[in-house]
Amino acid sequence: MKTSQICLGVASLLAFAASAFAATVPTKPNIVFILADDLGIGNVGCYGADQTVKTPNIDALARGGTRYTNAYTVPLCGPSRAAILTGRYGFRTGASNQDATGEMKSSVETFLPKILQPAGYATSMIGKWGQLPLGPAEFGFDDHLKFQGSGTYWNTQDKGKQYLVNGKSVSLPDKVYLPDVMHRHAVDFMTRNREKPFYLYYSLSHIHGEILPTPDSVPDSKDHYADNIAYMDKLVGQLVAELDRLKLRENTLVVFFGDNGTGGGYADRSTVNGRRLSGSKGDMLEGGALVPMIVNWPGKTPAGKISADMTDSTDFFATFAELAGATLPAKTVIDGRSMAAQFRGEKGQPRDWAFIQLARSWYVRTAGWKLNQSGELFDMSEAPSGEKLVAPGTESPAGRAARQRLSAALAQLNPAGGIPDTGDPSGRHASNVNKKEKKKK
Repeated sequence: MKTSQICLGVASLLAFAASAFAATVPTKPNIVFILADDLGIGNVGCYGADQTVKTPNIDALARGGTRYTNAYTVPLCGPSRAAILTGRYGFRTGASNQDATGEMKSSVETFLPKILQPAGYATSMIGKWGQLPLGPAEFGFDDHLKFQGSGTYWNTQDKGKQYLVNGKSVSLPDKVYLPDVMHRHAVDFMTRNREKPFYLYYSLSHIHGEILPTPDSVPDSKDHYADNIAYMDKLVGQLVAELDRLKLRENTLVVFFGDNGTGGGYADRSTVNGRRLSGSKGDMLEGGALVPMIVNWPGKTPAGKISADMTDSTDFFATFAELAGATLPAKTVIDGRSMAAQFRGEKGQPRDWAFIQLARSWYVRTAGWKLNQSGELFDMSEAPSGEKLVAPGTESPAGRAARQRLSAALAQLNPAGGIPDTGDPSGRHASNVNKKEKKKK
């Protein structure tokens, strides 16, 4: 055999080995995390919402992926977002109320983009930064578009006159809808980074008040709330369509999540299967913390599955870290449990309970039961529309077993031994509470 033939044969073998190795190395997925504002399960069609407005694009994500029925988060936006981005409970970070959330320091707390960047990810935060401190750049985002406050849509609102793009103030023109600007920025970010993995934290304006007409609202619309839900759903559909156009859909994990339950003023109409939920945004009741969660990853996440796995908002940190091959922060307690296996259609190791804290109140929730900081046990068999306080000494055998399990979980967490909450007991901004008290007087 000639030397040239031998060399060619070796080269072919090496090429084959390289291609085989490449086939066994998993491609890091793009991660698109869509966070809706004040959107409870009573506002999403596939959860049994009774309202007249439909959510066909969000429902399509559920049909093509997995819908979770036991997904929980903190009932107010600031502490909820802090838990999502740090993977840690409020008694560890101090972010247990709206005011304290803004006092977190980047030198102390590690937000998700900080660990994704070394793993090769481009990162972007688009939309509401909310009660979080400083800005997205200080906490590790490469790119950002940030608006002021909550529920910002038009420049007719004082907080809507300006928004920030990578630290530069930009004026919102007349008759330009900020959610459309955010969408275009998201598309531009994905387009610019299509050759590398990216993480998009897409924090929507919708459907937080002030509820205003959308560009699709007809002049005589009698239901601007429904208009806003419909427009939000349209934006979700447009984003997925862009992923298809960019040929990124197959390798993109899309997660749709609510930052807390439905806003109180709209809770009465946001019924599920004809029944009002127990509580709403800001309440330590089921309707405050139970939120929609849909996971869609073509070819990975089981299509059309409804999962009863218990999860809370701290789990995203560990989940995205595992999927990205990122290293968790050293010497830091991460409360979240990775759901990467479940996202890939495997059984995984679901958590037994979810923990929710707002200000000086907290509870542990498991399938069928809830135990709070005062030792009160609730029978949750009628959730999400009802929850029954079990009088001491009247527990069934199942109730006694649940109390024992949940008491052990609280003892292990020891939230009372963490950073104490010194804000208003409601968890809301002290200034807002004072305003309401003055109005009452």
